[in-house]
Amino acid sequence: MDESDQPAQIEIVGAGPAGLSAALAARAVGAEVIVYEKRSDVGARFHGDFQGLENWTRSEDVLAELERLGVGTGFDHAPVHEIVCFDPNGVAHRVKSARPIFYLVRRGNEPGSLDDALKRQALAAGVTIRFKDRRWHLAPPGVVAEGPHRADVIAAGYVFETDMANGCYAAIADRLAPDGYSYLLVQSGRGTVATCLFRDFHNERRYLEATVEFFKENAGLRWCSARPFGGSGNYGVVRNAVVRGRAYAGEAAGLQDALFGFGLRYALCSGHLAGVACATGNLADYESQRRARTGALVAASVGNRWLYARLGDRGRRLILRRLVDDHDALSVLQHIYRPAAWKTLLGRLVSTRPLPRPAELRADCDCTWCRCRTESSGIAEASG
Repeated sequence: MDESDQPAQIEIVGAGPAGLSAALAARAVGAEVIVYEKRSDVGARFHGDFQGLENWTRSEDVLAELERLGVGTGFDHAPVHEIVCFDPNGVAHRVKSARPIFYLVRRGNEPGSLDDALKRQALAAGVTIRFKDRRWHLAPPGVVAEGPHRADVIAAGYVFETDMANGCYAAIADRLAPDGYSYLLVQSGRGTVATCLFRDFHNERRYLEATVEFFKENAGLRWCSARPFGGSGNYGVVRNAVVRGRAYAGEAAGLQDALFGFGLRYALCSGHLAGVACATGNLADYESQRRARTGALVAASVGNRWLYARLGDRGRRLILRRLVDDHDALSVLQHIYRPAAWKTLLGRLVSTRPLPRPAELRADCDCTWCRCRTESSGIAEASG
């Protein structure tokens, strides 16, 4: 066999949704794929907590989009058509939609979770996953999908068992989650309660306990076997997602919803685009397609985040009353997230640190995230 006939070999760092979506895409076009994961299994950062797979940034249903991209949807998922949203005064607003607002999925390595389902699909497709193998360097072409590199937002919460009925609740109040929101998700006897903070991170335990007490009083929270969890995320206007011949996907590229942190769809779709581009040798296609798919959405979300932080409790209460009551929830979210010229401009003017930062890399750098010493300063560059 001629060397040019040999299938491409693609290396991917990170076995999260972005990395495994990239692996499936590259494998589907004939590449040999190796995924390096520093932890002992997929989903090790998570504890069975519920997250939302959003359904409002495109008219196409997210599950249909994933199936079209070759990502199986055999993971446990529950459509959410109603959310009880509490404003800063504690007044409840029921927001509903005939179409699913989002799909509730579980994270972690247990059967039925999103992460485990992606792993099983990747292994069945012939992808090699090397666990406990932290890859610091990656020769191009390859995909870097190793998750967040700084904390622009943090979540602190509990997962638990309960006899409560299924339900989704959110609360918007700075006393519970500064510039963010708190949430309670219950499905099939399991639940997640958390506060999602965008500032004052050092007091997350105080905000979490206030959140728990709030939902006990206002939503009848009952639990047993509660276990704490926490996590972080990063976001920013993405300037370059291809650096030194490597494609960055998911949060490693800053592809995250800056407004409320619904980034799973961005991760899965950007991973798919990166995997195809690397396997076919068309990295320029990844940059252009990534910009077309997520560029305006991410920029708009950064602009939305800036506005949301400046509204304060009073402004958020008024916006909630005006936009939510008697309106279709999905339509409202589509309107809020829809890119517009002024949102894009605002998002690009807002001071955010882009990820990755190619200006910090040496010309001969092959780090997945630069740890070289720059010639000018002689100081090792940190990830954040």
